[in-house]
Amino acid sequence: MSRAPAPQGRTGRPPLTSRAQILVAARRLIDQDGWEKLTIRRLAAEIGIGATTLYHHIRNKDDLLLLLLNHHIEQIERPQLPSDPRERIVTAATAMHDALAAWPWAAEVLSADGFVGLLDESALWMVEAVVAGADDYGCTPEQTVDVFRNIWYYTVGEVLVRAHSARRRAQDERLTYRDSFDASQVPHLAAIGDQWPALAARDIYPQGLHTFVDGLLAQATPRGVD
Repeated sequence: MSRAPAPQGRTGRPPLTSRAQILVAARRLIDQDGWEKLTIRRLAAEIGIGATTLYHHIRNKDDLLLLLLNHHIEQIERPQLPSDPRERIVTAATAMHDALAAWPWAAEVLSADGFVGLLDESALWMVEAVVAGADDYGCTPEQTVDVFRNIWYYTVGEVLVRAHSARRRAQDERLTYRDSFDASQVPHLAAIGDQWPALAARDIYPQGLHTFVDGLLAQATPRGVD
């Protein structure tokens, strides 16, 4: 019995690739192995195209990471921002925390100062909300930047410590906690003793954020107050 001829398809052209496909594939690789191991060559192989074709869509790895970050933030549902400046800052910072906690690698990529000048305006609404809240409260321009940067450092630190701790637990790299301390050297740690792991594992970001924001805003004189 003779075999039917194979259908003839177009040859010589790379498969059509959309930016959405690129971002989905890149995120899949990052979720698997981390953003540090993502390369243009590996991403091209994942999609099934040549690296040269991929460069028609993105300039380099840094460009790809920014596209991923902008896309990730744009997918986040924006909360209703309160009119009260303090509560607006808290709400925006909480949204920022939750966005980073959902994808901790983004916190690592954005952990250097200057990212505000790189992201699209549509992805900066959380930064804008914090800065606007500080400005409405009465902070000077310098103080508004300080308010954001301090909240940002607190938030990124919280997210990264928890993410790294979770990663180590997932890889069964268990930390060994001391169950006793020399009270003559560190009396307060000795009093806490083996309670430290449980106490340190609590999620106290919301309480810390409220206290932190109050302390930062205390440097400014609210408008309307002599």
